[in-house]
Amino acid sequence: MQAGRGELVFPTNIDASMKLQQALEDPDCHLEAAAKMVLLEPLVAARAVAIANSVAYNRSGAEIASVRAAVMRLGFRTLHSLVAAVMVRQMTGKIVNPVLKAKSARLWEHTAHVAALAQVLAKRLTRIDPETAMFAGIVHEVGGFYLLSRAEEFPGLLEGDSEDWAEYGEKVIGRGVLKKLTVPDTIMTAVESLWTGVGAQHPATLGDILFLANMLAPVPSPLHPETVLAFAEGASPLEMVIDGDTLGNILEENADEIKSLTAALIF
Repeated sequence: MQAGRGELVFPTNIDASMKLQQALEDPDCHLEAAAKMVLLEPLVAARAVAIANSVAYNRSGAEIASVRAAVMRLGFRTLHSLVAAVMVRQMTGKIVNPVLKAKSARLWEHTAHVAALAQVLAKRLTRIDPETAMFAGIVHEVGGFYLLSRAEEFPGLLEGDSEDWAEYGEKVIGRGVLKKLTVPDTIMTAVESLWTGVGAQHPATLGDILFLANMLAPVPSPLHPETVLAFAEGASPLEMVIDGDTLGNILEENADEIKSLTAALIF
């Protein structure tokens, strides 16, 4: 298929977001300039304000309404993840088929949960940068979104079972799309480790965090309806003990943050 040869076709509606992403990666880009660019992208602007007002980023409890204030509060790393979220979501924005649209919406709901969980888990359980973890969560199913975006053009593309997708789609299409979007190698490695379906009981790497977030997400990926990710030794992840506390308790303590961030990412 095209992905295997590096021949990927993205919907034209993500061009502006890709340009914004590239601009944000410029070391000479300042927050004021970033705020002006975000203002030109209504969907990015709206999500920036929503995420800036989420419990995860609004420590003071003071809500903001301006894009400039949102950008200043979030900073470049979070803004980078936000633009990536919009790009991934836009991939399937032109889908007309109701079945595919439903799958796309379900896949994004799953993605939002994983991204929010990864951000909080990285912050609470490791020294991994939470923003990097959230970014990894946002792009971990990007191959699936690309597949859905082309399914109407190529009837039968989704007729294989979940094993076919895990073997071909994730490893070929997923890797191809990640490279096309110039996702950093650290993120690529973490996403690829998720494809093995095995994670460490005590998370130490970005891949472990991504695996754990994927396992804990209350909404499973519609492209993996029969997949049950196995934790090492078969132990329940909620029973993991981290610094004297169980993962279940840690999640309960951060429930509002996870819920708020997930809601801000769903659009």
